[in-house]
Amino acid sequence: MIRSLKNKAFILLLIAAGCKNKPAESYLPFISKPDFTPEWIGRKDPAYSSIHRIPAFSFTDQDGKTITEKTVEGKIYVADFFFTRCGSICPKMASNMGILQEKFKNNDAVLLLSHSVTPEMDSVPVLKKYVISKGVISGKWHLLTGNKDEIYTLAKKQYYAGDTIGYYQTGDEFLHTENFILVDKLRRIRGVYNGTLPLEMDRLAEDITTLLKEEE
Repeated sequence: MIRSLKNKAFILLLIAAGCKNKPAESYLPFISKPDFTPEWIGRKDPAYSSIHRIPAFSFTDQDGKTITEKTVEGKIYVADFFFTRCGSICPKMASNMGILQEKFKNNDAVLLLSHSVTPEMDSVPVLKKYVISKGVISGKWHLLTGNKDEIYTLAKKQYYAGDTIGYYQTGDEFLHTENFILVDKLRRIRGVYNGTLPLEMDRLAEDITTLLKEEE
């Protein structure tokens, strides 16, 4: 609990520090480092072409459909990591993801991806049963299972997800994070939010709306 509070405080400090370099233009920053440092990079900046992007992936959702980077091509999505047997933060996260689903259920440009961190237990039938209890809309909110090593590698090295902020987690640490990660139409990370807090869903929804207006 103490470590979690310290991590949240650390994120707030990083965001506050990054805001000093925020330009006058109103657009969301990019996150390309595991310490979640926000960077405002303009299209004319030489660094624009090298902004971190989520690479190709392939998992299976609750309907047995293969979900890849092609599924989210040209779309905005929110990613998180959970497991169906979790009784601590996951129910709160599922409830708050449901809030986002409701707000954007009629907008095909917004998707939700929840990755199981115990895919060996969260099979397609288990996920199918779980989504019924959570009111998940198929095609809008994909609960994903697949190869555990691939899920963990993607989570820790690409989404920078984990309990410890500021470095790549490369070991066998169990992945248990409350972060919701906002990804834009080009698979670039644009924000990180506490998925257990309803108030954070308001901020996330506002940022999604901002990205929907962003032109590439």
